[in-house]
Amino acid sequence: MTLKKTSKNKLSPFEEIKQTNENGDEYWTARSLAKVLEYNDFRNFLSVIAKAKEACLNSRNNVDEHFEDILDTIEIAKGAKREVENVKLSRYACYLIVQNADPAKEVVALGQTYFALQTRLREIQQREEYNQLTSEDEKRLFLRSELSRHNLELAAAAKDAGVIEPIDYAVFQNYGYKGLYGGLDAKDIHKKKELKKSQQILDHMGSTELAANLFRATQTEDKLRNENTKGKEEANRTHYEVGKKVRQTIQEIGGTMPEDLPIVESIKTVQKKLDNSSKKKEIDNK
Repeated sequence: MTLKKTSKNKLSPFEEIKQTNENGDEYWTARSLAKVLEYNDFRNFLSVIAKAKEACLNSRNNVDEHFEDILDTIEIAKGAKREVENVKLSRYACYLIVQNADPAKEVVALGQTYFALQTRLREIQQREEYNQLTSEDEKRLFLRSELSRHNLELAAAAKDAGVIEPIDYAVFQNYGYKGLYGGLDAKDIHKKKELKKSQQILDHMGSTELAANLFRATQTEDKLRNENTKGKEEANRTHYEVGKKVRQTIQEIGGTMPEDLPIVESIKTVQKKLDNSSKKKEIDNK
């Protein structure tokens, strides 16, 4: 597959080591991933793989589908070659590995964000109801609904963290936007995209932008709860950091920054069009 590059012609290190098989399926190898994650001794990395396999099993996934033992040939001194053990990894396997790797390493934190984002987007794309959608409008409606639901859950997590008053929640939301949109808050995004005051930002996002915001919301909610965050300032900081990491990952895989994505017609208009189309089909089928 052809990979997009960033404006600086630099791919994420996790994109650079990604491979594809004859069917076009993507995979990574354990030895390549170990080097990127700064494990100089592969034997030390084997314990991380073991923990990831255990997590895979505990999540009721088939370990063999995500971790495949293989043999690789490497060059040694004077052009000689020898076979070494390796593991072919799925995206999900890589996600579990970075979750169990040394969190003190900056590259591990980067990997956690990269694989979490890609895994969450793939989960959405592989959902049966999502796969049945054939148009951009239908995908927008699906993602907008998902985002609305998760924003409610995010609000509940923020409240538990100490974000109580409506004005505080508005500030909290702006911190997430600032992280994801390169410092722009809701008002700035409105101006950048030339939206009217009455127009809601989320209602004029395409599926790509909605997916990025959905990931921001779900990951912030998880982080607030998992780390038992307390205090408005800490909650704001968490939301900003998650948004910033999502932005960083988008940049590293060559995506378009969310503030540069075009606005689209109102989701309410789309809903009316699809409703009218469904009614017409019902009438035609009678």
